[in-house]
Amino acid sequence: MRIPTVYGVIERRILVNYRVRRDVLARVLPAPFEPKVVADDWGMVGICLIRLKEIRPRFWPARWGIWSENAAHRMAVQWRVGDEWREGVYIPRRDTSSWLNHWAGGRIFPGVHYRAEFGVEEVDGRYDVGLVSEDGETRMRVVGEVVDAWPRGSLFETVAEASAFFEAGSLGYSATKKAGCFDGLTLHTEAWAVAPMRVLEVSSSYFEDRERFPEGAIEFDCALLMEDIPHEWRGEEMLKRDLINDDELLTGARTLRERTADYQIDDGTLTEAKNEGRL
Repeated sequence: MRIPTVYGVIERRILVNYRVRRDVLARVLPAPFEPKVVADDWGMVGICLIRLKEIRPRFWPARWGIWSENAAHRMAVQWRVGDEWREGVYIPRRDTSSWLNHWAGGRIFPGVHYRAEFGVEEVDGRYDVGLVSEDGETRMRVVGEVVDAWPRGSLFETVAEASAFFEAGSLGYSATKKAGCFDGLTLHTEAWAVAPMRVLEVSSSYFEDRERFPEGAIEFDCALLMEDIPHEWRGEEMLKRDLINDDELLTGARTLRERTADYQIDDGTLTEAKNEGRL
């Protein structure tokens, strides 16, 4: 069973990135994920603050699409499939302004989506984006501005190096209500372009939790901005931890495709994207 292509536009995407000691990140990650090392035994985590518009099955008119502010806590990971290493992101938490996304999370969309109130101000290249979740578990804010030069202090020496790191993979696995089960989603973009940001203020209740990330184990690294990017989302098969063995990676029988079969709009084949972006 095929699901319709979910298509839309990334109106704004801010990637707020932290470097974290590999050993600390390894303790946070569930199996089968392991940290993807950037440099000097540091891993990379962060928050994707993304505003989506015109989200719809590909064959629906754009005016029928939905709009939402969303946040995804992300961790750059790798995992082994037989003798092959794969890379992507593990997403322990998603927050959204949309009641539809909240309801559909874990049903149609991958992973649980928690409801949150977002505050956004964007003026002349300056961005102030924050959120407070309704369950009280997540608070975060970033204030920054677009700049021409790559700010000093990042593990990445240039914006091109940072861009390549985040573009390298497209597959993300989200935590679900079932321990050891992860919903998969791949992002395909028609273009990939990022701009460096200078961050004036940043805070995150999740990454500032000292029981999870002890003092000195995590530091802000960099931020990137993307705007007006046409894209597609494609569901992947559920990953189940207890079905992984030394020889192969088995996937759950009930995939996102099957769970969304009732929402089939068109039987046409999916259109191949020109490039792949990262979740």
